[in-house]
Amino acid sequence: MPQLPTDVATTSEDQQLLDKLRPSRIVLPVLIGLGVVGFMFWRSYKPGDLDALANAKPWWLLVMVLVLLARDAGYVYRIRYLTQKVLSWRASLDVIMLWEFSSCILPSAVGGTAVAPVLLHKEGIPLGRSVAYIMATAMLDNMYYVLMVPVVVLIGGDTLYPHESLHGGLIATLRIGFILSYVFVTAYALLMVYAIFINPRAVRRLLVRLFSARVLRRFRGRAYQLGHDLVQASAELRGNGRAYWLRASLSTFFVWTARYLVIGCLIGAFIDVGWTEFWLIFGRNLTYKVILLIAITPGGAGIAEGAFPTFFGKFIGTATMTNFMVLLYRITTYYLYLVLGAVFLPRWVARIYGKKAARQEMEA
Repeated sequence: MPQLPTDVATTSEDQQLLDKLRPSRIVLPVLIGLGVVGFMFWRSYKPGDLDALANAKPWWLLVMVLVLLARDAGYVYRIRYLTQKVLSWRASLDVIMLWEFSSCILPSAVGGTAVAPVLLHKEGIPLGRSVAYIMATAMLDNMYYVLMVPVVVLIGGDTLYPHESLHGGLIATLRIGFILSYVFVTAYALLMVYAIFINPRAVRRLLVRLFSARVLRRFRGRAYQLGHDLVQASAELRGNGRAYWLRASLSTFFVWTARYLVIGCLIGAFIDVGWTEFWLIFGRNLTYKVILLIAITPGGAGIAEGAFPTFFGKFIGTATMTNFMVLLYRITTYYLYLVLGAVFLPRWVARIYGKKAARQEMEA
């Protein structure tokens, strides 16, 4: 296949990146999310339902803010050390904020991983190495899920499913979806571990053969690209020592645990929640994630809001108070990053492309 001239290929890559990150993409998820929450409030509101707001506990609110800050600090730390300190602290912060922003404006199935390698590449890291670092984060994130699910299932058992909100066939469907998603994530994570650390070329051959079947043939190109990326990732990462992977694993455990603690801290700030309920809320986050994995809207907008009461309403009380929690949860974990992304994006573009070029790129 003939190769594009380097400057043409770079311009195309830049334009695709800026198209994915353009601030106008904020509008649709905000309209969907706030529309769903507004409808939920309209349907459920009764005078006196928000009396619990008067009992807000400033200590829990402070803990929630600290957890959010710790989570983001952990992400910044992880990407800086995964890239072996090639990224400065400022560049690491920019990358994480834009990564979160892209996760908010792109469908959940795509997420920020479609944009992250290009962000690293624009920070001066070769594209092959950028892909390797992002694949390492994906592997570590998946392994956290693989290891934590048995723990929460062992502790929480059947209470991880919202029997109080769903019954019969719906619970069975959710349970099947949870099991299937766990099997899929486990298989994918172990495949990545085997490819990166043992035999990437064998995995590439397996993917190509598997996706040569007639029903899967249209995905063969993507499968080959995944296999190629795994070979590159293995070459880039295999030589790193135990300290590198220990640091990466601990920071991954830290950021995802913090991420799953947010809802419990938020509920605890307004509702009296015991430690048993608090950890049950933590465990339900993993079943709640199944819904978000299949969301087709940008950042799960509308779907995340609609599913929240099903999983966490029993811990809160009235439907109106639950809807308030939905709004506050999405403000702190979603809408906040839409705003931060809109702030960080022009600054990052100006730093990478220069102010004059940045205006031209953003206006294109």
